[in-house]
Amino acid sequence: MKLWILRHGEAEPRANTDAERRLTPHGREQVLHSAARLLGQPLQAILASPYVRAQQTAALVHDTLGFADPVQTVSWLTPDSDVRQVIGEIERLGLEHVLLVSHQPLVGTLVGMLEHGHGQQPAPMTTASLAELEGEWPLAGLMTLHAINSPD
Repeated sequence: MKLWILRHGEAEPRANTDAERRLTPHGREQVLHSAARLLGQPLQAILASPYVRAQQTAALVHDTLGFADPVQTVSWLTPDSDVRQVIGEIERLGLEHVLLVSHQPLVGTLVGMLEHGHGQQPAPMTTASLAELEGEWPLAGLMTLHAINSPD
């Protein structure tokens, strides 16, 4: 299984709620840079947090790749989602090549958990950072982190 984890691009600092924060123009540029790294990858699904900035990020990636299937919005990819629940949901998908679009602190903790088997070493995921992991199963400590690419 190959798993890509993308943190949303830079977002505006304020909105009525955290979930409503939108990407800035710079954030859109960051996402396009990261999306280019996914060109040619055999993605089967793009899953995104319901928050506006993650939805915008996923839509930019979707359009850049010319991805055929719609972005799937899932409630378990919000900033404070439980990492173990997320891993279970990924496993239940039964897919081999998946992109997740979400937020800190979830993305850093998720990468650290999949690589090290615990949440004590979260990955440094700046805005629009893209982590690439590979392994037989999406299980804590059993995936190999190949790279974290940041657009800045």
